[in-house]
Amino acid sequence: MVSRYSYNDSSSYIRAKIRRRRGIIAAVITAVCLAVLGTLMFVYNYYKVVNVSVEGSTRYTEQEIREYVMGGILGDNSIILSVRSKNGKMKEIPFVESYSVEVISHDTVRIRVYERSIAGCIDYLGNYLYFTRNGTVVETSRVKLDGIPEVTGLEFDHIVLYEPLPVEDPHVFARILNVTQLLQKYELKADKLYFDHQGNMFVYFGDVRVNMGPEDYSDEKIAHLRRILPSLAGKTGTLEMTNFTPDTHYITFTERK
Repeated sequence: MVSRYSYNDSSSYIRAKIRRRRGIIAAVITAVCLAVLGTLMFVYNYYKVVNVSVEGSTRYTEQEIREYVMGGILGDNSIILSVRSKNGKMKEIPFVESYSVEVISHDTVRIRVYERSIAGCIDYLGNYLYFTRNGTVVETSRVKLDGIPEVTGLEFDHIVLYEPLPVEDPHVFARILNVTQLLQKYELKADKLYFDHQGNMFVYFGDVRVNMGPEDYSDEKIAHLRRILPSLAGKTGTLEMTNFTPDTHYITFTERK
């Protein structure tokens, strides 16, 4: 405490009072700053995410999803992740329709990924354009995704991202998706799909070209392909399934020497 009687004049007394007040204010500010800093350090360390589980991702590894979702300043803080998720301010991920972040505990989160349903891709000016079941172009990349067949033979005069490819028969995309999903179901990897001017679909497996014929019995046809293709390894030719039915199983192979 500053006593008036300790000073010879009022000016010295006032200056001492001011210095004391400044000292008290500085001490209070320092204490508040230390308290805030301590709180921030506690929040940073306590809510730092160390356990992450990822569900639904087939195109990205768990580490890649973690880097996408939890990147940036305080991206690994469960509070920040919860707020971003609720506000819809999460970072977009290529080939992912949406994803959710569920905070299990202060240091544990679960990320659920909902991937886009990609039917196929086309090679256009050095880029692969990926489209959905209705032909809408949703992604562009220089990288060819494994398991997504390249589609050739489609005719269009322009391409606009996030709009359907302007082909004559839009139903062709549903057929592409159906075949793509069946190939995945039977663990077959086609190099490309080709449509001729009559709308016939051909599926290429290396040097073997498969004429799928009518759209009927696609599931049964591809199930048979899984059994037939190993016997055609190293051969070149056309596998005809045009007249295939579940009853006849009529399939021919014309080898090209």
